[in-house]
Amino acid sequence: MTRPLRVGIVCPYSFDAPGGVQFHVRDLAQALQDRGHEVSVLAPAGDDTPVPDVVVPAGKAVAVRYNGSVARLAFGPRAAARVRRWVDAGGFDVLHLHEPMTPSLSMLALWIAEGPVVSTFHTAQVRSRALQVAYPLLRQSLEKIAARIAVSEDARRMLVDHVGGDAVVIPNGVYVDTFAAATPSAEWQGTTDAPTIAFLGRLDEPRKGLQVLAAAVPQVLARYPGARFLVAGRGDAGRDEAIESLGEHAAAVTFLGGISDEDKATLLSSVDVYIAPQTGGESFGIVLVEAMSAGAGVVASDLGAFRRVLDDGAAGALFRNEDPADLARVVNDAIDDRAATEARRAHAATWVRHFDWSTVTDRVEAVYEMAVAAGEAIPVRPDAAWRPPRALRLLGEGGDR
Repeated sequence: MTRPLRVGIVCPYSFDAPGGVQFHVRDLAQALQDRGHEVSVLAPAGDDTPVPDVVVPAGKAVAVRYNGSVARLAFGPRAAARVRRWVDAGGFDVLHLHEPMTPSLSMLALWIAEGPVVSTFHTAQVRSRALQVAYPLLRQSLEKIAARIAVSEDARRMLVDHVGGDAVVIPNGVYVDTFAAATPSAEWQGTTDAPTIAFLGRLDEPRKGLQVLAAAVPQVLARYPGARFLVAGRGDAGRDEAIESLGEHAAAVTFLGGISDEDKATLLSSVDVYIAPQTGGESFGIVLVEAMSAGAGVVASDLGAFRRVLDDGAAGALFRNEDPADLARVVNDAIDDRAATEARRAHAATWVRHFDWSTVTDRVEAVYEMAVAAGEAIPVRPDAAWRPPRALRLLGEGGDR
């Protein structure tokens, strides 16, 4: 960029239970600040929820089933009033909305926005009823978006199929050096006969694939009786179901609960193999990049998004989606053939640089520059801005009551 910008970033999902999009927004804000930009992030969060200094809490969210998961969203007159006050006070050069078609703060901000708007689309699904419902309500507002970003080819394809138009693909970012420099923990390291195998994810979301991993455990233990499985993530119900399904093999699995970013980097740098058994609904796979950066051997289901992140298998081994027997086979092969696993690790160490924030931020800045230039060439007049239908306009103009 030729000059520092005032950037407003809107995250639709709550920091009360942060996930991939929240972490992406947090790290993008940090990367932009490091480049000298002035950044403010608006996101749902309770007043007592610890959030980064850059985040402005927009109040508590409501947990709803959305896109195959549980999303915590904020919508309605109170949320809309807070969005409007934040936008008016920010004086932003560019407004960056994440998932603007999700019924939360980004959708409200899109209705309100009058200056240059950039949007990032994270979701990748073959069919999305949520987008089918939202599109008629947002069709005219989508014209406000000066530039679209998709975090993967899968997310771009869904956008093209459901909404039309196109987007530039810019992947999620990772601070590669942070993971590469993590110090392994003896507690989590394995040996030749007793390798350690890790999984991270929500335990109570079936699409994260814990049940697939649990079904593969006996076959891995048959080859390596001393193998240890380290499972990190929240979700008591999913943990209890996994323990029940494991039966006598449950002793080989250690449930770590939720872990900090620092512990995640330590865990990934310590284990022999990281497993990503997700069954669908993944647009990218940020934890795969983190695992590769930390030096873990990666085994993942052959989802399109994962295949692309792993350079079609050159940076990590792939197994047939939802096939526990094939998962066990590929894990055992990865442990057996250490030379092949080391070759994939070596390739991954170079490949992950495509996803480092230094590269990703360059590309995001280029999109901002394009959006700002377009806004200066064709300024949006307040009296010409589209106004949503009356029922929706009440949300955008409601008081904080």
